Amino acid sequence: MRHLVIVESPTKVKTVGKYLGREYDVVASVGHIRDLPKSDKDAVDVEHDFKPKYVVSKEKEKVVDDIAKRAKKVDSVILATDPDREGEAIAWHIQQATGVKNPKRIIFHEITEEAVLEALKHPRSINQELRKSQEARRVLDRLFGYTLSKLIWEKVRYGLSAGRVQSPALRILMEREREIQKFKPETFWELNGTFKRKDGSEHLASCEVTFPEKEKDTVQDILKRAPQESWTVHAVQERLQKRNPRAPFTTSTMQQAANSMLGWSPSYTMRMAQKLYEAGHITYMRTDSTSLSASAHAMIKNRITETYGKQYYKRTIYKTKSKSAQEAHEAIRPSNIANVFCGTTKQEKALYELIYNRTVASQMIPAEFIRKVVSFAAHNIPHFLVRGVSVKELGWCRADEGSCAEEVILPDFAEGEPMTCTQIQEVEKQTTPPPRYSEAGLVKELEGRGIGRPSTYASIIQTLIERKYVEKEQRALVPTDLGDVVSTFIEDNFESYISDSFTATMEQTLDGIAEGKDTYEKTLSDFYFPFKKTVEGKKDIEKLTTLGPAPENLTCPECGAPMDRKLSKTGVFLSCSKFPDCKGARTKDGEEIQPPKEIGKECPKCGAPLVQRTGRYGNFISCQSYPKCKYIEEDPEEKKKRDTGVTCTECKKGTIIERNGRYGPFYGCSEYPDCSYAMKAKPTGAVCPLCSALMMEGTKTIPDRCSIKTCPMHNPHKMEKEG
Repeated sequence: MRHLVIVESPTKVKTVGKYLGREYDVVASVGHIRDLPKSDKDAVDVEHDFKPKYVVSKEKEKVVDDIAKRAKKVDSVILATDPDREGEAIAWHIQQATGVKNPKRIIFHEITEEAVLEALKHPRSINQELRKSQEARRVLDRLFGYTLSKLIWEKVRYGLSAGRVQSPALRILMEREREIQKFKPETFWELNGTFKRKDGSEHLASCEVTFPEKEKDTVQDILKRAPQESWTVHAVQERLQKRNPRAPFTTSTMQQAANSMLGWSPSYTMRMAQKLYEAGHITYMRTDSTSLSASAHAMIKNRITETYGKQYYKRTIYKTKSKSAQEAHEAIRPSNIANVFCGTTKQEKALYELIYNRTVASQMIPAEFIRKVVSFAAHNIPHFLVRGVSVKELGWCRADEGSCAEEVILPDFAEGEPMTCTQIQEVEKQTTPPPRYSEAGLVKELEGRGIGRPSTYASIIQTLIERKYVEKEQRALVPTDLGDVVSTFIEDNFESYISDSFTATMEQTLDGIAEGKDTYEKTLSDFYFPFKKTVEGKKDIEKLTTLGPAPENLTCPECGAPMDRKLSKTGVFLSCSKFPDCKGARTKDGEEIQPPKEIGKECPKCGAPLVQRTGRYGNFISCQSYPKCKYIEEDPEEKKKRDTGVTCTECKKGTIIERNGRYGPFYGCSEYPDCSYAMKAKPTGAVCPLCSALMMEGTKTIPDRCSIKTCPMHNPHKMEKEG
């Protein structure tokens, strides 16, 4: 008998294929093959039980045809897409698009020979509850996003967007940003001193109290007297501290650990995890469960016993802290604990090491430390404290050193022991506002509030960045002016729909569909019709053309009138309150914005004056009546700067100039669009002796057909095929 096994990823084809016999043909759907159309006009039939109208994307038409042809030549079709709701939906879409009848559905949480062969013994049909739950999520997000986004286009600015989960995440960031803006720092003083023992060892200690700015005289007095006073060890406090190991990774905790320890974004972490999973090195990486299978416990026990000794093993069952956890899978763990090192790249190896160490450490005994606080005292001076630990038992830290904070190791001190203050200094500080969320911090916050699911955390953050609602400054997520305006508009008008309670309750309802407790039609009906009514009720509100008055000290540079805060494509700026009679403008920081300079020529399209403007790539020439007239041309001076002076070999008229495109800088003919000759790197001025193409600086491979490496037509791979 012949069988067709359908997986999602081409990488899985290789991994799964090597575990199966010749009677199995393995093929990839390459992810989703159908989705709702980009236009919302006919995407969802609201009047007929919210029936979605799916379309096969153009790039997947060949995939669908190929699967359909292969399916006709086999005895059975086995759908082996990912073991989650999205994977269940993809399996259903494959069946619907290809017309396959009675396919079998199998799931495995790790791509190992044992797991794949065991899954083949337990086929089932497609779980329609799981599929409908995913479909409800997709349709719900489409209805929410498109309905609300249309209103935002009308009332704020065209091209902006809102989302059922995206908008609550933005609100959380803005709430923290407003706390930071309202915060008023207060100055205070800290005192640090270096104290020496009789044996010559020195220890850095900090004063147990801080001093407000008004007590500066007290600080100066202590600085003067401290080195002259007799110091002794006043007290030694010791307490036993046990630190239990952490649970194995969930999607959320893996993203947080990779962000803090490796500096990775959640989306990058998931890409690396996907590669490890598809290669069979780890279990499925989208999970909110911390449980481990019986076989995993057995492997971990053997590993700990062999490496550290049986006294270090302690079986622990973890329960997830997330209220909304589905716990449909295992935690993220190595497929085989015997494999200490896995991955083909440095990044894959680093993530695998994190996962491996966390998994092994989770089943080890607690670490034990003696935590010490030693206080040094002198007459009429606050005590100075030095803190540290001594190690009693490393426990799980033996397996996961990276997760154990480095502590100061303190020797033993005796009460009454004399000390000498060799140095003391003051440090002026200010109270700080709550920190902005990092990507890891936001993931943790979303999980704690029940917003989103493991598979959505990375895409939520990525969407906020791509929409330019948020920018990354080092590791912090900082809302932009645009993000502030959009969030404020939604909060003011649709607060209940982006609240924690609404978003978390909706996630629970979607879980209810998967469990058969709720229905697809009722869930969407209960949400959509009240939501649509609320949106329609806001259509009479005024368009948000002005964000409010500018600070009184920032007046119009042209006429001196008060200014208003307004929103442009690039953010907030200040405009004269008399606009359009006066066109004076400033940046949001108060710097004067010079109006476009007329160049003394008329627009060839409408006759209005042409002006010089400044854009992302320097100066350019455009029509003064933009956006009514969108005529644009290159600025002669800018063009001259970018001109290489090399004559184009294609048209013989123009010269090669540097340009900026969608994928970065390139070099093309100045006569474009009449001549479309282009090259990747800067021309040297020389001509290829074989094919007469312009030679380029330091290039490696550019298609098409020449054997000289610096020629733009060089392609060694193609030449090898052609002999």
